[in-house]
Amino acid sequence: MAVKMSKKSLSTDMTAMCDVAFLLLTFFILTATAKIPEALPVDTPQSTVQTKLPETDLATLTIGKGKVFFDLKGREIRKKTLELMGEKYGVDFTQDEKNEFALMEGFGVPISGLKSIIAMKSSDRSKADQPGVPKDSLDNQLADWVQNARIANIEVNDKELQIAIKGDQKEEYPAIRQVMDILQDQKINSFSLVTGLRAIEK
Repeated sequence: MAVKMSKKSLSTDMTAMCDVAFLLLTFFILTATAKIPEALPVDTPQSTVQTKLPETDLATLTIGKGKVFFDLKGREIRKKTLELMGEKYGVDFTQDEKNEFALMEGFGVPISGLKSIIAMKSSDRSKADQPGVPKDSLDNQLADWVQNARIANIEVNDKELQIAIKGDQKEEYPAIRQVMDILQDQKINSFSLVTGLRAIEK
């Protein structure tokens, strides 16, 4: 008497796997942070140094295409610096403008044009053709931004502000030197140079 073997189904139910895949995808989408486009993108020189910049008490001067952009860490520091600059240059910023400025990335406009940049959406600021912060001898607003940011950092955090220079590797030396001279005029002789990480040759 022949015995018949029951045939098992070779197909696998993938419903549970699809559920897991979509849950993981949803998790990564919701927890990821979008990279905000830089106002002045620069191609930094390569280096093997892996020292990280501090997360607080830092001002970054970005140099590229003959322009200088200024960025500052810390919302309260940014607000206080803006207030000091407004007093110096006779520009009255509203509380809403101060709050918006505190959330902004770096900027590169004279203080007379800063209100229009603050009023833009964040996505439009990177597309705006910002001419850079004035830094010549007749109108050296960059020096005033650095000076007032240092004052604000001491008032708010009771710490000395650290400075980082982020220069494009194709930028001509005189432009970098001009910024370094501005810092040295304020007795700032110690600052960081931002570089990209290069693989160590074996």
